[in-house]
Amino acid sequence: MAQLNAKVQQVTDRIIERSGASRQRYLDHLQAALDQGPHRRRLSCGNLAHGFAACSGDEKSALAGSDRPNIAIVSSYNDMLSAHEPYRLAPALIKEAVHAAGGVAQFAGGVPAMCDGVTQGQPGMELSLFSRDVIAQATAVALSHNMFDGALYLGVCDKIVPGLLIGALTFGHLPAVFVPAGPMPSGLPNKEKVRIRQLYAEGKVGREELLQAESKSYHSSGTCTFYGTANSNQMMVEIMGLHLPGSSFINPYTPLRDELTKAAARQVVKFTAQGEDFRPIGHLINEKAIVNAIIGLLATGGSTNHTIHLIAIARAAGILVNWDDFNELSHVIPLLTRIYPNGQADINHFQAAGGMGVLIAELLSAGLLHGDIITIGDDRGLHNYNREPQLRDGQLCWQDSPSASLDQSVLSSCDEPFDPTGGLHLVQGNLGRGVVKVSAVAEEHRVVEAPAIVFDDQDDLVAAFKAGKLEQDFVAVVRFQGPRAIGMPELHKLTPPLGVLQDRGFKVALVTDGRMSGASGKVPAAIHLSPECADGGPLAKVRSGDMVRFDANTGELNVLVEASEFDSRIPLANSASDHSWGMGRELFGGMRRLASASEEGACTLFTETPFS
Repeated sequence: MAQLNAKVQQVTDRIIERSGASRQRYLDHLQAALDQGPHRRRLSCGNLAHGFAACSGDEKSALAGSDRPNIAIVSSYNDMLSAHEPYRLAPALIKEAVHAAGGVAQFAGGVPAMCDGVTQGQPGMELSLFSRDVIAQATAVALSHNMFDGALYLGVCDKIVPGLLIGALTFGHLPAVFVPAGPMPSGLPNKEKVRIRQLYAEGKVGREELLQAESKSYHSSGTCTFYGTANSNQMMVEIMGLHLPGSSFINPYTPLRDELTKAAARQVVKFTAQGEDFRPIGHLINEKAIVNAIIGLLATGGSTNHTIHLIAIARAAGILVNWDDFNELSHVIPLLTRIYPNGQADINHFQAAGGMGVLIAELLSAGLLHGDIITIGDDRGLHNYNREPQLRDGQLCWQDSPSASLDQSVLSSCDEPFDPTGGLHLVQGNLGRGVVKVSAVAEEHRVVEAPAIVFDDQDDLVAAFKAGKLEQDFVAVVRFQGPRAIGMPELHKLTPPLGVLQDRGFKVALVTDGRMSGASGKVPAAIHLSPECADGGPLAKVRSGDMVRFDANTGELNVLVEASEFDSRIPLANSASDHSWGMGRELFGGMRRLASASEEGACTLFTETPFS
């Protein structure tokens, strides 16, 4: 094994030092919960009778004592959304497997699961980011009955996995295993999908043709196959050791997928306090595991959403991470994958090329991952994750992953990376701090110096494009999109028109205090600008016609206005229509007021630093 890269060690040490006090308080809380012993002992007879009233006689007998573990199932199942529909049959599989392993499993609770693909560009998208915190709270409600010795978390998509993780870490004294659902089989090639979207944006094809193309792309049960936030979630959870090795990208409704679900159920039983190998999630998710997640994100050109979510997840475990950590790691972590939007392949092609086993082995061999974390694999360390599952005569087993990628155009090596640095950079200057995803942006488009055109609503930009008013070099400044303003919706709706203008030869870029998405693509976008406009951030001082320089390579983001003049400007008011009501938005006013800054996780759950 190679010696750990010096920069990876340096960043990890800095996070450990920065987090020392808050992490210790988190661990103290965890230990206090552990000292109470199996939690059903603390329930009164009336409490316990309510807790197992619907169980079978055998299950009641088992739960009346404390020797047999009770496993909570927390699931994001619904049958409208393709990614979550495969969890329909999982509870029955899990209960059977847990029973065979000597325990009991109860469906503790469901969590909401909304789809950014459905709400993209719609009012419902303004609930999306905060749904993560609702999911964390729903997870806590499910576990608050104090009946459980371990938990299985069933979730896949954008805000669901981060929300489940935050909730699970709040119950950090319990062992936890995450159960993926898998991606749908490949559909319409991504290049063709993008072509049709851009033709529609130009008015060259109609809604019928667009819907036909989208339906061929998103066509069955399972996650979307592009490398957005959902599949970045799965990578992240596996590289932190919370999935079984190689289980993230096995298609749903296959015998192998079902056996992996049952194996995950058996695995969590091994790690309860009643067993001999106790592994609570609060010990598994430490500073090294969080650094591994960041490294995986950078090496795969993953979703920009995790520059927010990982910070919130880390804070739930008393760990303090910021964008400087992402940026410094990005300069030493090579880009090893080309998965749409960073290439034309999809997640099934990545899996076929060797998937997570090859990726993890490659990073470990180059000294770019912490191999000594605790995982939920049979062997405690991450070195166990260079293997992939298969069925032999109907029995689940693991074999060594390929020694190298089977398709170098999709998954490369540290010796011959697609880019010597990672896919995310910090941007900063007199407009604040933010992030940019560069892995899908061609080198010739990474530097833009052009006049600003200011919008306070994404629909206004789309209307200006359709009216032919954007046929020029410009920087689109889309303001008042942050968490406190309107809940920080994704602005992926802007990708097709901006992509069309870039293809026409114009220099274009996006600068916003909102989000893009896991599908952030070929147009340079400085996003998550903090402080946000609703907090008086400098982006609210920019006026149409101001020259803006955005260099995604160096991380420079400045409005080219004399400092004295810019400082003296009064931030302009939000001119957009009211976003505080309709489609449930009126119920989230309190969360908008509580939301922390983007670099603090845009989180509503903690009114102060956790464990302070």
